[in-house]
Amino acid sequence: MPPNVLLAEDDRAIRHALERALTLEGYEVTAVADGVEALAQAHRNPPDVLVLDVMMPGIDGLQVCRVLRAEGDRTPILMLTALVETADRIAGLDAGADDYVVKPFDVEEVFARLRALLRRTSPGPAGGAGAEGTAREAALSDRQQLEAAGIRMDPQARRAWRGRRELELTRTEFELLELLVRNAGIVLDHSTIYDRIWGYDFGPGSKNLAVYVGYLRRKLDEPGAPPLIHTVRGVGYVLRED
Repeated sequence: MPPNVLLAEDDRAIRHALERALTLEGYEVTAVADGVEALAQAHRNPPDVLVLDVMMPGIDGLQVCRVLRAEGDRTPILMLTALVETADRIAGLDAGADDYVVKPFDVEEVFARLRALLRRTSPGPAGGAGAEGTAREAALSDRQQLEAAGIRMDPQARRAWRGRRELELTRTEFELLELLVRNAGIVLDHSTIYDRIWGYDFGPGSKNLAVYVGYLRRKLDEPGAPPLIHTVRGVGYVLRED
């Protein structure tokens, strides 16, 4: 079965163009014009992934995202936004979005981000190497909790703590922190992180990783305590206690 995409975009030209492009790419697309329709359709026929425009009349994309997350719906969400400020992007992540694309966008970038989101939520094919990969992933999940630099993580339960304080993390934030914890003390370059988290390197011009790292720092850092995620200029990031 092809993946089902729920697309909510109030701009008719963009909605029709993206719906056509996604259909030609092999997706089954349900396209709606506003947040009210998006919520109704998500409840009636839950999709595999949502693509939400941030700025829509009535209920906007951020509100749709908040409602679904409050209901416990963890379906991956890709936001479309014309807002380029970091604070605006952080608002989308805070609402529970998994990723975002800034308008005007290249449709190939949308495809790449959707593929990455779906890979992270798909169990993988049965049998052969796919089954072996799934078994290995299950074995990793069943290992004891991860600990490094004062961070403790339970990959199976998808919970994380700094000291005694539990961290409220989105799917992408959790996966990014887990990658850093598993490689504590090792500098991970941008390409490695993009490949491991998103499955695609969006190039040196992308601010996607910097935004997620910044938001993760906000959730990790504590007054009077040393920062844990360090930037190695021109290379990448490392988790360590100085």
